[in-house]
Amino acid sequence: MATRKEPAKLDVNGLWDYALRVLARRPHSVSELKTKLGRRASSPADVTQTLAKLREYGLTNDRKFSEAFASARLQNQGHGRFRVLRDLRARRVAPEVAEDAIGKTFKDVDELQLIQQYLDRKYRGRDLRAMLQEEKTLATVYRRLRLAGFSSSNSLTVLRRYKQDIADVNESAEE
Repeated sequence: MATRKEPAKLDVNGLWDYALRVLARRPHSVSELKTKLGRRASSPADVTQTLAKLREYGLTNDRKFSEAFASARLQNQGHGRFRVLRDLRARRVAPEVAEDAIGKTFKDVDELQLIQQYLDRKYRGRDLRAMLQEEKTLATVYRRLRLAGFSSSNSLTVLRRYKQDIADVNESAEE
């Protein structure tokens, strides 16, 4: 059975190079970066010194990271504010910094329209109105909306529209 070899401990210069490689792959919060560097550092003082140098060069900034992260999640995945906030907290961004980023990003966003776009994208090519006639499917779609970070009230509002559309179609078919 092969054992995994522990990576070599790095000094300040090695940590600097490692930090630059890590940040070149994707942005990280300061806390995430501190954890990664701490695993490879020969001493905690080296981590502190490397983080200070990264901050000095403007390579770490949780405020900018949070705003870019929130904007990307909104634009690319169409997630709601609660999901983005949860993801920022998972990346160990300070709560007030995360809240500010969410506030700026979602300031002019119509959540009802965002939910509609999300449903259109996720259920493309399927008749969602027909699917939502089943209670089980309705509950599944609702849970999916909540997991995507949309508020309960707005999720229910959009789903009620579908149910109302179904009722209107049934009434006109009976006439």
